[in-house]
Amino acid sequence: MDLALLRTFVTVHRAGSFTRAAALLGLSQPAVTSQIRTLERQLGRPLFLRRARGVTPTSIGDELAHRAAPHLDALVEITETGLDAERGVRTLHVAGPPEFTSLRALPALAPLVAQGLALRASFTGNSEELLDGLAAGHHDLALSTARPRGGLLTAVPLCDEELVLVAAPRWAARLSPGVLATGAVVLEQLPLIEVHESLPFAARYWAAVFESGPAAAATVIAPDLRAVREAAAAGAGLAVLPRYLCEEALERGRLVALLEPPVPPLRTYFLVTRTGTLALTHIARAHEELVRAAGEW
Repeated sequence: MDLALLRTFVTVHRAGSFTRAAALLGLSQPAVTSQIRTLERQLGRPLFLRRARGVTPTSIGDELAHRAAPHLDALVEITETGLDAERGVRTLHVAGPPEFTSLRALPALAPLVAQGLALRASFTGNSEELLDGLAAGHHDLALSTARPRGGLLTAVPLCDEELVLVAAPRWAARLSPGVLATGAVVLEQLPLIEVHESLPFAARYWAAVFESGPAAAATVIAPDLRAVREAAAAGAGLAVLPRYLCEEALERGRLVALLEPPVPPLRTYFLVTRTGTLALTHIARAHEELVRAAGEW
């Protein structure tokens, strides 16, 4: 059996779409369709059911993927291990939110540069855009706060980050414990600083702590949490920030935590890859290094 046909089949099985598989393989969609039809003729069985959006594997297709995929991944690993020595430097494309990628992921991956790894980082805080880019082959690793669905992407929980409601000391001094008992009153008294008009951080915090939603729009929007932190420290209003990002400002008194809830709101980061790509040595090394480093975050 032609290994190229099996590779195309496994890619379609993981992608759930001829179109997406074609993009990953660098082929045209008609070429992918033709290869799958050829394989189905050779086996005498249908491997996929065509749907309005993508394809669904038949039971025979699932069985073939389960048996073939590990061996194809092993062949890729053997090939890539040999190429590593010839190329000298491999490039890893990592993507994620700008703050977390800059302050957590890139420092953790830095030791691999001395081992012949080149790094290319892309920043986006939009999880859907991030995972679509990974699925399309634009990235090798993605740091996402959304767990992907389907068989094309594989995710492992990386770490949890605690969210803290903060403001400059002069604002905190104006708020009594009674005022802080309800998020709506807090928002009415203080301007809110956020990364997006949808208030992703404030909404998560309010839902977990106050069991309600924010009652007002943001006064300041800055699409980088580091800018949100600096605006809050300068007295522009309150903000919800990951603790790792504002820890130093809290210790130095530039910011004050307005509340210390018994169960702090958390946001989970997932380390996401395309299924099968951990057979590539440079991706596997980076994945292992990030998981190891996350144990100390």
